Amino acid sequence: MFLMRFDMRAPAWGAARPAELYAAALEMAVWGEERGCMQIVVCEHHASDDGYLPSPLVLASAMAGRTRTTPIQVAALIVPLHDPIELAEDMAVLDIVSGGRVSYVTAVGYRAEEYEMFGQSLRGRGKRMDRCLEALRQGWTGEAFDFEGRRVRVTPMPTTPGGPTLFMGGNSAAAARRAARFGMGMIAQGDNPELQGLYEQACRDLGNEPGMYIAPPAGLATSTFIAEDPDRAWSELGPYLLHDAQAYAAWMGSEHRSSTKSVAHSVDELRQQNGPYRISTPEDAVAYGKQFGGLVLTQPLCGGLPPDLAWQSLELMAQKVLPEL
Repeated sequence: MFLMRFDMRAPAWGAARPAELYAAALEMAVWGEERGCMQIVVCEHHASDDGYLPSPLVLASAMAGRTRTTPIQVAALIVPLHDPIELAEDMAVLDIVSGGRVSYVTAVGYRAEEYEMFGQSLRGRGKRMDRCLEALRQGWTGEAFDFEGRRVRVTPMPTTPGGPTLFMGGNSAAAARRAARFGMGMIAQGDNPELQGLYEQACRDLGNEPGMYIAPPAGLATSTFIAEDPDRAWSELGPYLLHDAQAYAAWMGSEHRSSTKSVAHSVDELRQQNGPYRISTPEDAVAYGKQFGGLVLTQPLCGGLPPDLAWQSLELMAQKVLPEL
């Protein structure tokens, strides 16, 4: 099994331009479906120097149009930045055209510059998240209602009864309690072993059966690449992987915890960590994958990686790793 994630970074110093990377992402979605990709994930952030994907629903729509069966997930969708009525409409249409294949991991986000950009309050993001989730759910009933002094009605109705599947994303007690309050499953960022128990108890306290709870197990690599010669691959891919790691680390700061976070200062240090960013031989990838139920998590265009290098890793994975898993 394998999963592909795309955040579409394209740093100015990289060898690939955005148009090339976006075209490659669409081709990779088709390639992945033909080889049994279990899910395609697209992300959201704004005002990033490297052009990080700001419109995940647009890319998800394009991928849905090129595929027929592969599930697509927007993770995470920073809901408080959006007008929830417009968002409900867009999500309803995407639910229809995708045949209900697109799910969402909702999150409050953590970057002040994004909230400033959209005229929202970072401090008040929790309350706005609640209002937005309520508006989404109410909007997908098809009935007219009042939202922030406006009379609104969301049409057309989604294909999925009650609207697209929503998970709560995060790594905090507040996120766990919000997931329980809205009857949502939860996808955690890891590194918080007490969170699942807190979430499940909060559900039971409200008389709800806990939903699906997913957290990456310790040691799971989230950006995996396959190469016959890892030394050469680290020299070619390493700067792109390091860019991705350092950009996330700068955004998260010292307080934000995540299983995907690395604070490496060099390519050599990133390699030695043997953490979320890994380049393995096919044999090592098979042995490693078997430790985690045969799952390989990939980020093919990580850090703006040139597509020709990304394809080499994907094809090697398809030829020598997936058949063994």
